[in-house]
Amino acid sequence: MPLTSGTAYDRRMRISRFWALAEDEFGAAYAHSLAGSTHLAVLGGRTALEALDAGESPREVWLALCDAMDVPEERRHGLDKPPRP
Repeated sequence: MPLTSGTAYDRRMRISRFWALAEDEFGAAYAHSLAGSTHLAVLGGRTALEALDAGESPREVWLALCDAMDVPEERRHGLDKPPRP
């Protein structure tokens, strides 16, 4: 898999990683409810599910959901994972 942005790791996110992060942050049931019911202005008023179904980057959808739900920066990378420089 090609690397992006000249980094030593791939910055793209898989949809499975989106769901893992969302479930860790909000709980399994609420994460799915939130993704299907919260309309995000930055994604054109679509829900996270609609944006993912339309082919938006899971990473961008995750960050939009975090912004909308005021998830602190230190929790956007998953449990016990410090942000990468």
